[in-house]
Amino acid sequence: MGYQVKEISTKPFDGQKPGTSGLRKRVKVFQQEHYTENFIQAIFDSIKADGATLVIGGDGRYFSPETVQTILKIGSANGVKKLIIGKDSILSTPAASNVIRKYKADGGILLTASHNPGGPNNDFGIKYNVSNGGPAPENVTNKIYEITKTIQKYKVIEADPVDLSVIGKTSYGPTEVQIIDSVADYVELLQGIFDFQLIKDFLQNNAGSFRILFDGLHGVTGPYARAILVDTLGLPEASIQNCVALPDFGGGHPDPNLTYAHSLVEVVEAKNIQFGAASDGDGDRNMIYGKGAFVTPSDSVAIIADWAHVIPYFKKGGVKGLARSMPTSKAIDLVAQKKGLEYFEVPTGWKFFGNLMDAGRLSICGEESFGTGSDHIREKDGIWAIMAWLNIIAAANKESPNELIGIKELLKKHYAVYGRSFFSRYDYEEVSSEGANKLVALLDGAITSSSLANKTYKSKSTNQDFTIVSVTNFSYTDPIDGSVSKNQGQVVLFDDGSRVVFRLSGTGSAGATVRLYVERYVGPEAGEKVLAGDTAEGLKGLIEVALEISNLKEFLGRDEPTVIT
Repeated sequence: MGYQVKEISTKPFDGQKPGTSGLRKRVKVFQQEHYTENFIQAIFDSIKADGATLVIGGDGRYFSPETVQTILKIGSANGVKKLIIGKDSILSTPAASNVIRKYKADGGILLTASHNPGGPNNDFGIKYNVSNGGPAPENVTNKIYEITKTIQKYKVIEADPVDLSVIGKTSYGPTEVQIIDSVADYVELLQGIFDFQLIKDFLQNNAGSFRILFDGLHGVTGPYARAILVDTLGLPEASIQNCVALPDFGGGHPDPNLTYAHSLVEVVEAKNIQFGAASDGDGDRNMIYGKGAFVTPSDSVAIIADWAHVIPYFKKGGVKGLARSMPTSKAIDLVAQKKGLEYFEVPTGWKFFGNLMDAGRLSICGEESFGTGSDHIREKDGIWAIMAWLNIIAAANKESPNELIGIKELLKKHYAVYGRSFFSRYDYEEVSSEGANKLVALLDGAITSSSLANKTYKSKSTNQDFTIVSVTNFSYTDPIDGSVSKNQGQVVLFDDGSRVVFRLSGTGSAGATVRLYVERYVGPEAGEKVLAGDTAEGLKGLIEVALEISNLKEFLGRDEPTVIT
């Protein structure tokens, strides 16, 4: 049977440049006539669409179902052989990465703006992942962008919409369509990685003294958490909250940090819950938080790396190497050094980890932005990190049957061996681009002139002296493909090993975001009291100096950050 392919005339839109996390704009931007169609056609023009098998899914945010139908129209007209689609257009980012790899697809289109708010007045996003399951590299995203600048037409086949709520096989024009269970493949994946029986035994034997609460923040991970924690591990319904995925995330901001995951923090503290966890809109981020015990993402990935030997996946395959993004604290470096493992410092962006994983040189990695993962897929994975912690806690308690080991105890043991990197991030969101650029120009000027080298600053509140050793702009040469990434953030290094990092970020859909990362290392010899100290107190002096050096308050017109993590 022949299907009529229509060519629709269009014209380019400015600014359709995808970043490492795809193209993110307000929903109303994507709803403009031809806007979404242009970008999707550009994706198909940049890859070998004819005969391809692609995975389609996303976090279920507002405007997702309509966009899936648009992909069906344009994909079929461009010769896509098969589309594997998550039921109701739902596939968490980690689950989609797994499906691409498991079914040997040529790539995938993910409809997500990650942790950004959803709804008709908020954000939408389209992201292309390649055949290894990871985000498209720059040579692909650049190609997509170049096509968007000259596009004159897109192709469609008009047919009846596909019912995305029915699992099974169907077709759209000449294209095979398979609607799959959004959760099943991912649960099967995790059951092959972690010791579910060990975890289940521990939780059942300590049901009264070790309670769990997972908060889905009305993002995509709710159904995954229910399938794992309630259906598989047998935990009560009270162990999960906000686990119905909603197009607007219940009006909240689905970002698992102390500011936006307050719904978790409040209940954990009020009900004395030993283990709390949350994930974000698309499921690739996580936060670990127990009664009076917040785990920074930098510490989280370091502890997972240190305890990897108790996780069956790493028992079997070993740990090949460790890595972190540049702004992330150096806690994981210390684990690598002690264990004699290769380790890497890469720019922000999961694709850099993916290259190392594909080359067999990396097993566990993380970002300070609440992203943690391993080489089981090529995306960060929030539920994976939470299950890693539960596996570790269950194993630690098996080793110490007379002492209940929880989050606090694991942190204490870790600091006693490795010391502690006091770490915090200040986000100044939707600030003036002009002010942000002035701040960057000031620091770049200091790099060029070396004007800050050997300069000492004194904190007024703590009387601590901080002497600058160097100011640099981080660049990275990929050891696998030789590509060079420049201007990844200004790094101020002090003589005691402390660091301050400034980065200008563009992942929001309005205004600029300036991120300030502050790290101060204290060795194990400092003793338990100092190592267990409050983060804000431990960093107070260094933060004051960072603000003074950068003239941040004046440039940005802000006395306080939007978010502190």
